[in-house]
Amino acid sequence: MGRHKGERAQTVLITGGAGFIGSNLAARLLAELPESRIVVFDNLSRRGSEHNVRWLRQLPGSDRLTVVQGDVRNAAEVNAAARDAVAIYHLAAQVAVTTSVSDPLQDFETNALGTFHVLEAARRSGRQPLVLFTSTNKVYGALESVDVMPDGSRYRAVREAFRGADERTPLDFHSPYGCSKGAADQYVRDYARIYDLPTVVFRMSCIAGPRQFGNEDQGWVAHFLYSVLARQQINIYGDGLQVRDILHVDDLLDAMMSVRKQVNTVAGEIYNVGGGMERAFSVAEILKKIEQRTAIACRCTHSAVRPGDQPLYISDCGKLMAATGWSPKRGIDRILEDIETFWRASKELISAAQHRAPVEDLVAEEVA
Repeated sequence: MGRHKGERAQTVLITGGAGFIGSNLAARLLAELPESRIVVFDNLSRRGSEHNVRWLRQLPGSDRLTVVQGDVRNAAEVNAAARDAVAIYHLAAQVAVTTSVSDPLQDFETNALGTFHVLEAARRSGRQPLVLFTSTNKVYGALESVDVMPDGSRYRAVREAFRGADERTPLDFHSPYGCSKGAADQYVRDYARIYDLPTVVFRMSCIAGPRQFGNEDQGWVAHFLYSVLARQQINIYGDGLQVRDILHVDDLLDAMMSVRKQVNTVAGEIYNVGGGMERAFSVAEILKKIEQRTAIACRCTHSAVRPGDQPLYISDCGKLMAATGWSPKRGIDRILEDIETFWRASKELISAAQHRAPVEDLVAEEVA
């Protein structure tokens, strides 16, 4: 049923909406919420963001898409973008541990202060919007409560009953990035308790899939696959036995949609979100899978382990599954297939993203 004349469409705001996850989410919302206006709010600083904006503007329903070039560090810009929002997906972030170590102030201002600005904008709007915040497994630090041992091509938990880290795992912020995201996710949780704002925190493991302009600081699965396909050398930090669980971006979007549909029962909660035990692989195992897939030998060098790097992290997603019925459906072969398909269709863009094009013509200066 269409809107009455003069009635405004409901607005959904995605901060960081021109990034990897954000652009995939915007496309999903355009398809699934035909009566809604989708606002992408992004400073367009990440390489590839301008290409994601162009892609979004070619999709069906893009007449309901508004792109705002803005920064979450600017409270006035956030307030303007959020004033009509009935839901806010807060994805904008500084995402690299290495960058947080070299520039902790910028990391804090983006992740902690930026999240505060989003929460305040949501509170002051008076609309009680859903605020879904994408946090990180780095809030658990080195996961020192889980003893590990090397076992062939990976680290394994000494405790045989280990099924992944759940939300009861002690917080142990390690690195400025862990501190800034951890402080932010505690603010998000507390705004539900103190101001009755319907918020949800996703503490995410490794997300991978199409539209990921991966590099060694973020998007490591895509970075490895792109590097092998382009016959470029890969630098491995540590011994390569480090284990992560990997989740297809479409499975993450399914989780986000399940939360949106059940906001009354999940508001105020924190959930670990990842691939779980069945989708956990070491760096060495992923490289082997890539070699088998591409029939190209990986060329690798090794450097020291980076600060705050966990030898093993696997998400226990049982809490989210029980609350919403969600579960991952796509495995590692599908993840690699979709990343490679994107690379083959977009390798010139991926290469060109290192030399950014002007972005002024891509955005509206303010929310219309």
